[in-house]
Parts: sequence; structure tokens; C-alpha cells
Amino acid sequence: MFRNTALMVVLALIVAVAWAAPATADEALDKAFDALSTYDWGNDRAALGPIDAAVAASNKDQAAQKQLEKRLAEVLPSDVSGAAKDFVCRKLSLVGSAQCVPTVAALLADEKLSHMARYALERIPDAAAVKAMRDALPKVKGKLKVGVINSLGVRRDAESTGALVALLKDGDKQVAGAAAAALGSIGTPDAAKALEAFEAPKEIALTVCDAQLTCAERLLADGKKADALKIYKSLSKPDLPKHVRVAGMRGMLAATGKK
Repeated sequence: MFRNTALMVVLALIVAVAWAAPATADEALDKAFDALSTYDWGNDRAALGPIDAAVAASNKDQAAQKQLEKRLAEVLPSDVSGAAKDFVCRKLSLVGSAQCVPTVAALLADEKLSHMARYALERIPDAAAVKAMRDALPKVKGKLKVGVINSLGVRRDAESTGALVALLKDGDKQVAGAAAAALGSIGTPDAAKALEAFEAPKEIALTVCDAQLTCAERLLADGKKADALKIYKSLSKPDLPKHVRVAGMRGMLAATGKK
């Protein structure tokens, strides 16, 4: 009788622990989100640890990722600190999808948070993330426009080619230079043609040469050897700086398989 009672007690404890463990994890996550609502630079980062752990654990669990994405995205429009929004953008770069894109994209015009919004959007694999940055391009100015241009280059967004070509003639030379660099990163035949046809002002002439070299490397990597070779030949002209001509010659040799 005693043994049966003891066994029942042990089984009851096992069941209780099994049921309590998930609740404890959920409670810890809830507390972490509560801490996030008041989090700021200088606060104990460990308080957000359960969110880090949940994001890592959701790697192959789409349902868990969706739930986390929803909870994180709901933080961005709220009245929390820039540090909290910085943290959220970093986490959404890992679990984000098209669902959170509008909320993240709303920060692209924010002077202090635009770079973190782009950090997330560059890494969210859905095409909606790229479209959001493309749509934001005419709405931002100065360094924010430069940042969005850079991100479109990182994503190699061929659909931005027309808008970037137009920006080559922008009065802000930082914008024009960024547009050239982005076209080089996009690295399509259309981008190559645009860079070749552009008569670059002195201030960004070397930036355009660098963009052409990057474009040629992209084309070569994509198997478009003839297009790459054309760029390398154009950069081997005697009127260009020596280091550009050397890079052009090396590119020609690489494209033709010679040493």
C-alpha cells in the first residue's frame, strides 16, 4: 500500500513538472517582453535573454517564428525607447517575413532608426522587404536616401535600376555616388550599360570606376563573361588612373582565363 502511494506521488510530481516547464518558459518570455517595454541603453541586457533564446529555438518552427514576429512587430509603433526598437529590428532580421515589413518600413524615414529598419529589411528574405525600400526611395532625402540606395544595392534589386540611373545626375554627389555603387552591386547588363553611358563628374569619377569594376565582377560570377570583358576593356584606357587600368587589365585576364 505504501509503495503504491509513493509511486502515485512520484508520478504526480513528474506530470506536474512536465506541465509546469512550458508555462515557466512562457512566463519568462512574457517577462522579457515586459522588460523590453522599459528597456534602454545601459539597462541589463540579460533581461531580454528569453527573447534571444526563443528566436534561436524557433529556427525550424514556422509557427513559433510567426508568433514571435507578431509580438516583436507590435513593439515598434509603441512608445518605447530607440534601444528597444533597435533590439526588435535585430530580432526581426532573423524571424521577420512580409507580415512585419510595413511596420519596419515605417521607420525608414526616421532619422535615428532608419539604419536599423534597413538592417532588418536587407535580411528579411521576402520580396516585400525590397519593395518597401524601393517605394521609400523617393520619400527620403540626404543620408537617409543614401542609406536606402545602399540597401537596394545589397539586395541587388534589378527593379530599382531605372530609379538609380536617374539618381546618377542628382545634385547631391553622395546620392549620385551611392546610386553608381548600387548599380555596380546589382551587376546586370542593364546596370553595366547605364554606368558606361554615364559621363561622371570629376567628384564621383573614381566611384563610378569602382562601381564598374564591381559590376564586371558580378557579371563574371553570373557567367556573363562577354559583358564583363567589355567593362574591363573600357577601364583599360590610357586616360584613366593607373590603378583603374591595372584593375581593368587583371579583370581582362581573369575573364579570358589567362595569367
